[in-house]
Amino acid sequence: MMVVVGVLHSISRRVLILGERHYRRPSRSARGLRYHRRMTASSPPVANFGLREAKRSVRERILRARDALPAQLRTAASAAIAATLSGRSDFTAAGVVLLTLPFGSEWDTRLLLSAALAQGKTVAVPRVNPERRMLDIHAVCDTDSEIAPGYRGIPEPRADCPPVALASIDWVLVPGIAFDAEGRRVGYGGGYYDRLLPLLEKGAARVAGAFELQLVDRVPAAPHDTTVDAIVTERRTLESPPRA
Repeated sequence: MMVVVGVLHSISRRVLILGERHYRRPSRSARGLRYHRRMTASSPPVANFGLREAKRSVRERILRARDALPAQLRTAASAAIAATLSGRSDFTAAGVVLLTLPFGSEWDTRLLLSAALAQGKTVAVPRVNPERRMLDIHAVCDTDSEIAPGYRGIPEPRADCPPVALASIDWVLVPGIAFDAEGRRVGYGGGYYDRLLPLLEKGAARVAGAFELQLVDRVPAAPHDTTVDAIVTERRTLESPPRA
């Protein structure tokens, strides 16, 4: 396999050198998918298997704890998280924010969406494109009329909602199941945000909201796994080391 990859790489370079005038730059989504595949392929299969198992273990443990959180505590914690996030300077300065909608036992992100609309922001919400294994981004103004169950029951914008250019996004609420103080995260395993985040402008803030019980000492991570700039829980805010 490595020999084949080496040959293909050599051929690709030769094509670029000899036919540079005919080379068409890949789209942002294509570059993100290639980046994810390249970084994943760079790790030995055994190491990948061990990492997947470690992530699966953390994912299952934290999900059990999150699912068991009483509704009253979940409501209070969600309000505290949303209040802190909506008051952050990077959030108030943002014109276009990318938010997720709550699914399963996640904190209620609709509170933050309402705050963003009240501040006059453009609110973007992702829609899963399973064929491309990417997220399509759409603007949302009314969660009652513009949101419906989508991929695997996840609340998503309707397909006719206006598209949002990735380059216009200033602030991202990054979902996840577990986080650590270094900004590493364990997501749901689909890799959608690992592919999306490198396509955004470098200056776009990446912030996570999570219950305190979702924080762990260290998240098992691979080189291609994306990090967040800060994690906000109902009790505190953890600012992560600057991204490279």
